[in-house]
Amino acid sequence: MQEPQVKRSTLRDVAELAGVSYQTVSRVINQHPNVARRTRERVLSAIRQLDYRPNQAAKALATGRSYILQLLMYDIRYSDPLPAMIYQAKKQGYTLLISELSPFAAPEEIRAALDDLTARMIDGLLIYTPTPFFSYTEMRDLCRGVPFVLVGAALGIKSPSVVFDQRHGCELAIQHLLDLGHCQIAEISGQPQHIDAQLRHETMVSILKAHGLTLGPSLEGDFEVPSGYATAQKLLDSGEPFTALFVANDRMALGALRAFHEHGIRVPEDVSVVGFDDMGEAAYFNPPLTTVRQDLQVLAQQSVEYLVSMIGNPSMPVQQRVLYPELIVRGSTAPLK
Repeated sequence: MQEPQVKRSTLRDVAELAGVSYQTVSRVINQHPNVARRTRERVLSAIRQLDYRPNQAAKALATGRSYILQLLMYDIRYSDPLPAMIYQAKKQGYTLLISELSPFAAPEEIRAALDDLTARMIDGLLIYTPTPFFSYTEMRDLCRGVPFVLVGAALGIKSPSVVFDQRHGCELAIQHLLDLGHCQIAEISGQPQHIDAQLRHETMVSILKAHGLTLGPSLEGDFEVPSGYATAQKLLDSGEPFTALFVANDRMALGALRAFHEHGIRVPEDVSVVGFDDMGEAAYFNPPLTTVRQDLQVLAQQSVEYLVSMIGNPSMPVQQRVLYPELIVRGSTAPLK
């Protein structure tokens, strides 16, 4: 015999139990300030007794909002800001949904993804891709009026965005090595399709040139640990001299440290190593990694808050919020002997 379904409590059930109008219950649920304290307490008590859950579909119809944010990201492997974004969205009263693009997605894939997502009931879009193909006007048209914020886009782009100043971060790292007396600096760069990797490489070359120096041996990796290991092996096999190594991210730096250890290269006595990102494990590398910290908690907070502000005020002026990395000095760098 099929069990009878439990009847779901309604707004009017809460109003009847609390002895108020359903409009008053609605004001309490939406945290309207113009409700007397005792009345609010009665309504909240009735909600608890009836285990009332607001009907989100009805709420969306009434308010014109779904209270859903959509994150479109290029590669789930680089999801370090994700937990903080989910937390910040929840804190703002929103649910965050996630869709993934293939690594370095082509413009056609991004167009198709935005076409699909903007057809859904969402209030705003966070777009986390390393390869922006579209101008602000094009992106606005692709988003069909849905507010959007680009996360980690190029510095200076004229679109709603929250970014780290990659040039500043790279300057801190290279200047640190120069101050330690290193003039022969090698590089393991990231993929040039990646905005951040491109900026870090270009900034490194520019700083060295300004000091009358040229870049030492430079090879490209793919941001993963095995790539850092294999690339460091190739740098050593090349026979080109270097006393310091700048690595485009901490994952590859971990691989490089392993390669140096296997070759009997001491860090930092023989080679100083600087990474980028300050991933959670960087302080526990052997030796602990000197790196450039990008505070992903702040990136997530600023991105979500900016998007929610745009949802509440569609006429907000377009701006780019710039965050500044900081150098974290640990045991993998030392003065040149």
